[in-house]
Amino acid sequence: MDNFVLKEVFEETLKRMEDENTRQNHRIQTLEDSIGQILNLTSSVERLATNMEHMVKEQQEQGERLKVLEARDGDMWRKVVSYSITAVLSIVIGYLASRLGLSS
Repeated sequence: MDNFVLKEVFEETLKRMEDENTRQNHRIQTLEDSIGQILNLTSSVERLATNMEHMVKEQQEQGERLKVLEARDGDMWRKVVSYSITAVLSIVIGYLASRLGLSS
């Protein structure tokens, strides 16, 4: 009779074990939910990083195009000024040459 456990003791032990299993199952479910949220967050951060890389590349390309556009207006202005100065100098030299009798 030493190996027997009273029915009340057995039932109490069984109830405590079931309660512990329920508590642990709840904790495991909470951990699984947390891991799922962390995986979703990790995936979102990876997509964000990829998008940021694409945005940086696009901004660099736009910066280069902007420099070209800004330089084009400056180049055209320099050409206009250069041609204007050449025309004025040509007129002045032609006038001086005609006054000095160098042209016909």
